[in-house]
Amino acid sequence: MNTTIRKIGNSDGLILPKELLEQLNLKTGDKVAVVREGEELRLRRLEDSAEEFERKMKIARERMKKYEVAYRALAK
Repeated sequence: MNTTIRKIGNSDGLILPKELLEQLNLKTGDKVAVVREGEELRLRRLEDSAEEFERKMKIARERMKKYEVAYRALAK
């Protein structure tokens, strides 16, 4: 897929086709990181910080409960 860098206000930007956004489940306001890998640029979705924090806390609580005995022994 090819696209052109365009003037957007005082900045330059890319317009992503609607079909691509739908395939990737991206919408206006979603955050992405631009990662440079050699001569390539890659886009990576950034999860909402509050949602990401809650997701990580859920995982941490599950692990703490599952390995509670081991953690208590290690804490001594």
